[in-house]
Order: sequence, then structure tokens, then C-alpha cells
Amino acid sequence: MPDKDTSLDAHGIDLIKTLATEAVDPFLLLIETTGLSAGLPTNLPVAFDRKSQSFKSVKPLIEEFRQAPDRRKGTATVETLASFIALVDRHKDEDSVLFGKTVWPDPKLTAVLDYDREGVPARNRSHRVVYAFPLTEEFKAWVNGNAKPMEQDLFAAFLEEHAAELAAPSDGERSTYEPLFKEKFATPSELIALSRHLEVFVSARVKQGIRLQTGERTIEFSEEHKDSKGEVVTIPGIFMVALPAFVDGDAVRIPVRLRYRIVSGDVKWFYQLYRWEFFLREQVGYDLKEAADKTGLPAFEGAPEA
Repeated sequence: MPDKDTSLDAHGIDLIKTLATEAVDPFLLLIETTGLSAGLPTNLPVAFDRKSQSFKSVKPLIEEFRQAPDRRKGTATVETLASFIALVDRHKDEDSVLFGKTVWPDPKLTAVLDYDREGVPARNRSHRVVYAFPLTEEFKAWVNGNAKPMEQDLFAAFLEEHAAELAAPSDGERSTYEPLFKEKFATPSELIALSRHLEVFVSARVKQGIRLQTGERTIEFSEEHKDSKGEVVTIPGIFMVALPAFVDGDAVRIPVRLRYRIVSGDVKWFYQLYRWEFFLREQVGYDLKEAADKTGLPAFEGAPEA
């Protein structure tokens, strides 16, 4: 009898061990997804944790062993329009689309390469190319100095430093802006000549400023401590700049008003870029159309879904 009781006790202990192990060991379930929304596999493998009485995803464990991406995703950022077009051409499919945000201060072209197909369930929309129109240093300089008064020597130096961006007005620009502002256009050579005059008279005081019937203005300088008539300098009212606003982009032409203020014999110079945000928006629109034409993709003004 003692031997028989001992045998039963050992068997009972083994059963208890087995039950205890099964009570905490997770087990794998396959959940059918029939009738649920599109985009799911037929069966979902999940682990049930008996100890915590909760379901656990096995996807992270499976993903540890993935040897290649399951799909293309991520956002590539390019610095030029040419690179944007080339990269979109490399990855596009028949459902890719372009979006263009054309409003300053953050214009942007976005290609959504895995955009939704028309009339079928949505795609991931997670593979993109973005071109954010980085500004050139030259254009930043013009915008940063816009409408800010400068001392005469600094203004003269600014004109000379940016002489390469000065442009001669076209006949159409003359006929549009000269009547609008009732001012005369200056050529690049006239502006450079003006800067040289300003350098000569940097220590002179201003006696008077006169507006002429031609639309030009004159300033009469008089050297300090000299009883002289002074010398008259003709001041144009408007000029053109033509420069790429965006890195490796086409030149944008912007009319600029030349202004000054005389205060107690001293003159402060400044310029005003006329509707420069409009001309930038126009250029972004041209670039969006160029990208659409060269990639063969539909283009929309705006931004894609987040």
C-alpha cells in the first residue's frame, strides 16, 4: 500500500506541473478577417497570453526576420526641380500624382507615388518626393533688405555687390510700370553710375530734392564747410532685377522702386520689391506645370492628405 500511495502522489504532482505550465504558456490563434474592411490578410496570427489574459501581436517578431521591405515608403527631399522630376520619373506608377503649394512663405511640390487608385480601395500614400524650393542667397539678400532704410555708403555698396542681378527693362515692362508709377526706368549701367555718384558724395549733405516732369528726381549735394552750388545727381524711380529665386531655377523678373528720404540734410536710401510674392507664386506655378508635363502625371494646387 505505501508503494501504491507514493506512485499516486508522484503522478498527481506531474499533472499539477502540466496544468500549471499550460496555464501560463501562450498559444497561437488564427483570426479570420472575412467580412471586415479591405486591406487585411485572410487570417491574422495572434498569440494569447494566458497569464495576462490578453492577445499579443506576433508581427514585431516576424518583422525581425524580414530580409526585404514589404513596400516602398518614406519621403525623399530634393534640392532642385530637375532632381524632383528625375526622381519622380524613377519611381512613379500610373496612379502617382503631383501636388503644388504655391503660396509664400513655404511653397512646395510633393509627389505622392503610391496615391489612391480611382474607384478602388485606398493605397498607403506613404512614398513621397518633396521639393521645397530652397531660396538662393542672392534672392534672400534682396528680400531681407526690402524696404529697409540704408546709409548712403551701404546702399551704394549694395548696388555694386548685386550688379549682376540688375536687368534692362523690356518694352512691355516699360509700358506697364512707367505709367503705373509715373517714374522712369533705370538701366543697369545707370544704376551703377548712380552708386558711383553716391560713393563720391558719401560725406556730403543734401540741399534739396526735386522731381522732374520726366519722372526722374534730382538730389543736389553740397560738401560740408564749402560755399558751393553743389552737384546735381539724377535719381531714377524704378529698375528691374532678374535672378533665380530658387536654387538652379529660372530667373524671376521683379520691378523695384527706388526710394529715399531726406532728414536734416542726410539721405536714407531704400528699395521696394513690387509684388515679389506674386512673382514667386507665378514661378512656382510654372515649375508645377513643367514637372507635370515632363513626368506625365496629373497635378493639383494644394497639399496631399497627411
